[in-house]
Amino acid sequence: MSVFADFDTIMERLASQRLWDFPGGVRPEGQKALSNKHAIETMPIPQKLFIPLKQHIGVDADLVVKVGDYVKRGQALTESHNPFALPVHASSSGTIIEIAPKASSHPSGIEELTVVIETDGKDDTVQYHPISDYLNQPHSALIEAICKAGISGMGGAGFPTHVKSSNVKPIEFLIINGVECEPYISADDRLMREHAWQIRQGIDILAHLLSPKQVLIAVEDNKPEALKTISIACQQQTNYQVISIPTKYPAGGEKQLIQVLTSREVPSDGLPIDVGCLMYNVGTCYAISDAIIEGKPLTERVVTVTGKALSQPKNIWARIGTPVADCISAAGYDRDRQVNPNIIMGGPMMGFTLRSGQCPIIKTTNCLLAPAAKELPTIEQEKPCIRCSACADACPVSLLPQQLFWYSKSKDYDVAEEYNLFDCIECGACAYVCPSEIPLVHYYRMAKADIRQQQLDKEKSEKARIRFESRKARLLAEKKAREEKHRQAAAARKNAMKSDGSNAKDKIAAALARAKAKKAQQATIDKSANDKSGNDQLASNQSVTNNPEQTPANTKENTPDKNEKIAAAIARAKAKKAQQKMSSDIPLEKSAESNEQVTDNNNNQSGNALSKKEKIAAAVARAKAKKAAQQKNNDS
Repeated sequence: MSVFADFDTIMERLASQRLWDFPGGVRPEGQKALSNKHAIETMPIPQKLFIPLKQHIGVDADLVVKVGDYVKRGQALTESHNPFALPVHASSSGTIIEIAPKASSHPSGIEELTVVIETDGKDDTVQYHPISDYLNQPHSALIEAICKAGISGMGGAGFPTHVKSSNVKPIEFLIINGVECEPYISADDRLMREHAWQIRQGIDILAHLLSPKQVLIAVEDNKPEALKTISIACQQQTNYQVISIPTKYPAGGEKQLIQVLTSREVPSDGLPIDVGCLMYNVGTCYAISDAIIEGKPLTERVVTVTGKALSQPKNIWARIGTPVADCISAAGYDRDRQVNPNIIMGGPMMGFTLRSGQCPIIKTTNCLLAPAAKELPTIEQEKPCIRCSACADACPVSLLPQQLFWYSKSKDYDVAEEYNLFDCIECGACAYVCPSEIPLVHYYRMAKADIRQQQLDKEKSEKARIRFESRKARLLAEKKAREEKHRQAAAARKNAMKSDGSNAKDKIAAALARAKAKKAQQATIDKSANDKSGNDQLASNQSVTNNPEQTPANTKENTPDKNEKIAAAIARAKAKKAQQKMSSDIPLEKSAESNEQVTDNNNNQSGNALSKKEKIAAAVARAKAKKAAQQKNNDS
């Protein structure tokens, strides 16, 4: 386990310009002179800007614009409350003509959701809100301003700056990285030469937020002009120290630079804050100064456009979203100098070949390299590994690239992880020295991508399993709850029956008795209604018989209602039936006499033994006989 040097020991060694070193590393031939001789130029506004929604480590923010909207430079196109989401801004004024997946500036070349702006050339800007008195503002206000400006690490990593600046742990060293160790890139070199004061302002803001014991500004010794200008800008700050770093690749790596300056090694699964350090790129410091002092969001950056396929290599201020093809055209791209079209984003060591000239400049783009034929080592047919161990000697992280290559190629990822695959910083030093021309970093990147995808799939599967089990448990709990509810209801009914004094059977019998009594009562009421209806009908018939001259109108007035009609009809039917029964024993010619005799007997003998129904039937029969006789007389 490494023993850290304490603060006082480190300061003594730095004062005497005695530094530490990191293992491995290479010294490729420098080509910075191609582009660092001239001042940074400003690119013309492109006709179209392609602005991807995600240009940093973290998550996408949410769109707040739509197709057809007119936007101004500095206007936010996205926003989010997620701490790992950064907004992106319009780099110039114009109209949004499309929001769709487009080719990304990424090694994979996958498409990413992109806002396409057709510029109008006016470059109208939104109103900026600077914080000139930042020393009197709360830290939260400054961090929020840095976040709203959309600033991420501009040295290549792209980690959200406001998240790193929200650190609450005490730190000893705030390290400003101006090393820029890639052999072709000179963007930070020119930025330090021309804008050292703005960089110093950004450092002041970070020192105010983080309160470090010491600020260390590291510049590689192949940049003497930048070293001089940044030293002059920081000379008034007693706790700022500008340090010249020996030229060695990859001295600009975060862990390697911390080791060179402090001898402290960042743990494999740790962060610089774990060893009392925080690091920012000089480009990031410049952007922080713009965001706080000027109120400007991040809409442009310095990009080195270099390579011998260009007639005018240079550094340019490029708007975020500018197509790569426009940038290399501005530097005099000569297609005839290349065997095949080949544009590399980044340097020759860690860069990657773009799949399209429409890929845009993003926040982490620091270089576009257009190499001429034979300028860079040609990628020949991969040869078998000769086990020379040159890759292990060059590895700045002290890994075993040969073993990592074997296990990555055979997709034995578990063993590759045991050999600390994810500690690889993909610097390319191993591939640079490999005599067999094996693209080692390519295998490592593919293995990392596969492992991440497997982990993602595993997490999705685990989430699906948890959701299934949760649903199953919920349904089982609901079923048990229903069963328990029914059980309690049944018990309550049983207890209620027991608490009552009567037996359940007695209650049922009593209910049946009540129903029968109600039914009998209803039958009695119906019978009384029928009797009354029959008597009323009899009286009506007698009245008609005794008054043959009664008009139809008078008869209609005496017509009973519907219920009475029904009752009368029933009575007539019963009388007819009784009459037919009587007729069966009496000759037809004597029926009238018999009817009259029966009528006289009924009138004279009140104590007759006939039943009530028979009396009604007889009366109805007499009425019909009289009516028939009257009708016969009228016809005659």
